[in-house]
Amino acid sequence: MSSSQVLEVALHARHLERDDLRQILLASAPAQMTMTQQAAEKVLLQHCGDAVSLRGLIEFSNYCVSDCLYCGIRKSNHAPQRYMLSMDEVLAAARQIAELGYGSLVLQSGERQDARFVEFVAEAVQAIKQGTRSARLPDGLGITLCVGEQSRESYARFFEAGAHRYLLRIETSSPELFARIHPPTQNFEQRVACLKTLREVGFMVGTGVMIGLPGQTVDHLVDDLLFFRDMDVDMIGMGPYIPHAQAALPGNDDIPSVPERLGLALRMIAAARLLLRDVNIAATTALQAIAPDGREQGLRYGANVIMPQVTPQQVRRNYTLYDGKPCLDDSAGQCAACLTHRIHGVGRRIAHDQWGDSLHFAHRTGGERIEFKAGAHAGTADRP
Repeated sequence: MSSSQVLEVALHARHLERDDLRQILLASAPAQMTMTQQAAEKVLLQHCGDAVSLRGLIEFSNYCVSDCLYCGIRKSNHAPQRYMLSMDEVLAAARQIAELGYGSLVLQSGERQDARFVEFVAEAVQAIKQGTRSARLPDGLGITLCVGEQSRESYARFFEAGAHRYLLRIETSSPELFARIHPPTQNFEQRVACLKTLREVGFMVGTGVMIGLPGQTVDHLVDDLLFFRDMDVDMIGMGPYIPHAQAALPGNDDIPSVPERLGLALRMIAAARLLLRDVNIAATTALQAIAPDGREQGLRYGANVIMPQVTPQQVRRNYTLYDGKPCLDDSAGQCAACLTHRIHGVGRRIAHDQWGDSLHFAHRTGGERIEFKAGAHAGTADRP
């Protein structure tokens, strides 16, 4: 089939096969990109609406026991000054997120599994839930965690404390490529097992990949899309691979050019939207790192979530996973004003004071569908 025929199949809710997805990812000509963008945007509006959900991002610690070869805060990189926010600092950032009307936050950190860290995360979640309740948010802020691989007991502790979404990026669904970008102490099977455990515990589960890795092929990316489908994920966060000067990943001379990585990342967002329809997909900060309007383009290609920066400015430069990270010097208020302009500029609206939960979660769990008004969860979703 031609590209236009593939997109016609997608628009009529018919099953996309491997070859269809491959054709979408290879369709890089401007006219083909326009058709892909229009199809993905149409499916997004049909299945998720025009609202963009905001997740205030708090990077509360850059201590990490992992040594991922691509990462700027990897254990073996001694350049960044290590930090961990206090509970008071985390709560102050959470209250600011609530005041800005974001409705949800992401607590993100380097990876640790020690009892002290686990207890801090659980206590922070409980304190945020209690400290952000208001007339606009009677249940407090919605909470996504992004703190890496943990035990089943720790995941259950976080869920019981009040977190209900969890993002654990697979980075690639290829075991061979996974081994190439991680040290031997980290393995693909364990990452997949954690994703399954998160689902069993009750979390809305998110994952994602890097696009344009050294040695990565289009077939790897097709496999990634099918992995999302087969794992039945609720949320996706993926973006272009961007090297870091202090990382240890070899082969960066062989990666696609910046324009090629941007185009491929946008087509991945579109393909995920056309394949999975009602999941939440983030327009990641990495898109803006390689194109000034990268996040807006992500929204046009099917994304419906943005994570504005709320990490305290005094530590923000020490949480750079890749080079060229934007918004390092902007205040939370400046980020809010900028994003409002960006989102409205592409004809979308902000879901203020709403959790913005994945509609796919409600659909796959068969849970009670509740109409949430301002001050509760976003849209029609399942209360976790």
